[in-house]
Amino acid sequence: MAGGRRGSLFAALLAAWVVAVAEAEAEAEQEQAARPPERSLVRPMTASNWTLVMEGEWMLKFYAPWCPSCQQTDSEWETFAKNGEILQISVGKVDVVQEPGLSGRFFVTTLPAFFHAKDGIIRRYRGPGVYEDLQNYILEKKWQSVEPLTGWKSPASLTMSGMAGLFSISGKIWHLHNYFTVTLGVPAWCSYFFFVIATLIFGLFMGLVLVVISECLYLPLPRNLSERSEQNLRSEKVHITEQLQDVEEEKDDSNEEENKDNLVDDEDEKEDLGYEEEAEEEEEDGPAAGVDEEKNDAQDPEPLREAREDEGPGEVGDDSLEQPRPAGTEAVEDSLRQRRSQHADEGPST
Repeated sequence: MAGGRRGSLFAALLAAWVVAVAEAEAEAEQEQAARPPERSLVRPMTASNWTLVMEGEWMLKFYAPWCPSCQQTDSEWETFAKNGEILQISVGKVDVVQEPGLSGRFFVTTLPAFFHAKDGIIRRYRGPGVYEDLQNYILEKKWQSVEPLTGWKSPASLTMSGMAGLFSISGKIWHLHNYFTVTLGVPAWCSYFFFVIATLIFGLFMGLVLVVISECLYLPLPRNLSERSEQNLRSEKVHITEQLQDVEEEKDDSNEEENKDNLVDDEDEKEDLGYEEEAEEEEEDGPAAGVDEEKNDAQDPEPLREAREDEGPGEVGDDSLEQPRPAGTEAVEDSLRQRRSQHADEGPST
């Protein structure tokens, strides 16, 4: 009897303990449900408030809800944001699915992507998204050794603004494609065909708009001005052709004069050569003629003596006063005179 009472008492106590534990857990769950959810210190960034990054010090994370690597770093990023006040830094995140234009402005091609911003100077953080590494990156100022995004790569530049527009258009097209294929149940090839037709129509429309704008901005010249311009062009062409003709004529004249000068020089050279040859021949003939005359005088001394005796004494005196001439000089002078006259006669004929 005593053992049965003790067993029943133990079972009753055990049941009471189980009921108490269950009630305590229920109360704890009710308290947790009654409490407001813990507010995240990570600030979501959009295309409307992203300029806040250009002031102060920030750390940004680009993620996508479907990215496993992004999900693994969520807890680390939340812990880093909780200590943001201590580190004096603001922490933000960007959903590339909801904000494709902002991802294009920062030219995000891989996920997750981290960026550091300090007074408008933005740098890419390529380390792991672990809390300790992020904290050391800020405390030790490792960002100073990283090259900033400057020039056309800067998110505030004109080129990256255009890139943001392209990314936003592509995001809208992607959402529209999902609406056709998922919500409406349209086949994928039908959606692609629709986008092709829309692209052709849009291109034709833009071409028409450009033509209209060019026609509106183009101001035609008056007829008088157009006619004058044509006349000026014609006169200029005629003037240019005349100049070319004059230049060609001058070239022809200069060539003719050069040819004439060359011919005259050739003739003069030929005459000089002829004179030299004649002089050489005369020099060769002169001594031979003198020798012949001397021989004749030696053979016929008597006629010379008779001629001297017939002359009077006055004439003899005159002859004696004259200087004797070398033998053969008169014959040489006569032959030179004849040849010069012949050359003078032949010169005009050539």
